[in-house]
Amino acid sequence: MVLHAKITMTSYKVVLVTGSSSGIGLETSLLLAREGYITYASMRDISRSKKILEISRDGYINLKPIEMDVTDDKSVKDGIVKILENDGRIDIVINNAGNDILGAVEDLSIQEFKDQFETNFYGVIRVIKETLPIMRNQNEGIIINVSSIGGRTGIPLNSAYISSKFALEGFTETLRYETGEYGIRIHLVEPGIVKTSFFENAKFAKNISNSIYKKLMQNLFEGFIPLLKNNYSLPIQVAELILKIIKNENSDFRNVIGHDAIEILKAKNNLSHKEFEKWMVESLFDKKGFIR
Repeated sequence: MVLHAKITMTSYKVVLVTGSSSGIGLETSLLLAREGYITYASMRDISRSKKILEISRDGYINLKPIEMDVTDDKSVKDGIVKILENDGRIDIVINNAGNDILGAVEDLSIQEFKDQFETNFYGVIRVIKETLPIMRNQNEGIIINVSSIGGRTGIPLNSAYISSKFALEGFTETLRYETGEYGIRIHLVEPGIVKTSFFENAKFAKNISNSIYKKLMQNLFEGFIPLLKNNYSLPIQVAELILKIIKNENSDFRNVIGHDAIEILKAKNNLSHKEFEKWMVESLFDKKGFIR
């Protein structure tokens, strides 16, 4: 089976980027449009995309906002149909849509776990199920799934999000084995902390007000504050990495970005499990940070 098939796409490249109303998705959509890709910037509620709509009207002829809720089968199908009606093909898919539900395992309900997976995991599957046959028939394509360093290691009080990213990593690795012979490239992007509104928009377990883990959560957030201030990547840096992956057919399967993410992986690979746990606790709760 060929895992690194060479593809020669036409100069007419059509891209779908999910979760494009802000952050990584917005910057990726803008960058790809500037680079000449016909870029469909999808978002759940098109009315909330004032910034990208204004930009698309201001001369960005390659930038096309489109409504698509990745948690809804019909919305995904309808969005893909619109792209095909307009441009007849889909060459590249960037699965970026995601959210976070914070809370201890004991505090999170089963429904909250399901809601987390609905966007971060099943949303990716919905988009891929609709676009993979198109790419297979074209005998070419690129799929880039935006995961997280949280897809490689556990982080306390974030089990729903971490679990969804671990699932995404396993799914993506399996998909890579299945699609190589059809000229389809599959890649993961694994950012550390990125300076976006992601954490501001994060939800908390409904049961958190009565949680016995309140003190633990307070300590965690106090530990995260300096990390968010000093050790983050910018959305445009992630977008530039995505563009680099698209342009380089020999790109790695997993692509880590962020000094914090690199240090976490280095520690996990070089330390025993017990030593790594101690390192993580010191990094987060003792405010030593990941970069020392």
